[in-house]
Amino acid sequence: MEKNIRLAIAPIGWTNDDMPELGGEIPFEQCVSEMALAGFEGSEVGNKYPRDPEVLNKALKLRGLTICNAWFSSFLTTKPLKEVERDFVQQCDFLYAVGARVIGAAEQGNSIQGKPLPIFDAKPRFTKDEWKRVTEGLNHLGAIAKQKGMRLVYHHHMGTGVQTTEEIDRFMEMTDPDLVGLLYDTGHLVFSGEDHLAVLKKYLKRIWHVHLKNVRFDVVERAKREKWSFLQAVRNGAFTVPGDGGLDFAPVFEILKNAGYKGWWVVEAEQDPALANPLEYAIKARQYIREKAGI
Repeated sequence: MEKNIRLAIAPIGWTNDDMPELGGEIPFEQCVSEMALAGFEGSEVGNKYPRDPEVLNKALKLRGLTICNAWFSSFLTTKPLKEVERDFVQQCDFLYAVGARVIGAAEQGNSIQGKPLPIFDAKPRFTKDEWKRVTEGLNHLGAIAKQKGMRLVYHHHMGTGVQTTEEIDRFMEMTDPDLVGLLYDTGHLVFSGEDHLAVLKKYLKRIWHVHLKNVRFDVVERAKREKWSFLQAVRNGAFTVPGDGGLDFAPVFEILKNAGYKGWWVVEAEQDPALANPLEYAIKARQYIREKAGI
């Protein structure tokens, strides 16, 4: 059963693409070398990664790594579908060339995740027309991905129109289960105040990619109380890796394994690398997964 599950880690613990000052000095080569050293076999894509597939593949092969996914910002609420489709095809082509068979999308047309606004109070909510544009657009993009032998997964995310359980439910109802799956992210669900295990159980068959992200509950409470933006919360340590923080991942691992999940589990925890040494935390996460999941 466990051989169906492959372990990856995201580069955001080394260099934060949304806040380049966090880890800006850490080179790409150090990042991927430390991923391999910590015992991971996959990586997602960061801004420092070479965009030439040949160059990237060589660097990864030297370290026994492969790319499993990359973030795609869809702007279906604010841009013409043709424009979004063009960017999506370009991203699919790149990802396919570097070994990924999953592409993770999140609607950014009205997102506040990068804005200096209170993450809870200013959260966007889709209008009826926006729901239609987002879900129909993603069905369209999902069909393109499927033709290429890839799977489109949607990343529910703090500060966006698909964040809460209710919004995830609506999104899943309005998208085609053959074309659009869910990128299940423990950290974003728990930060939002959702029941992460209930969401996991409900959508097991449509969860095609997993982000393992822990939270520090005291920081999240402070973010609510002091009306922090998302990036303020990140900077102050809202997220951390499995094996650190307040969430027990044993039930998550058990449910996924018992369901015969096939695909990637990705450790993704954006922190300030000056405060949370990336290699140290990568090793901590890897040991925890070994102990708790037997993988």
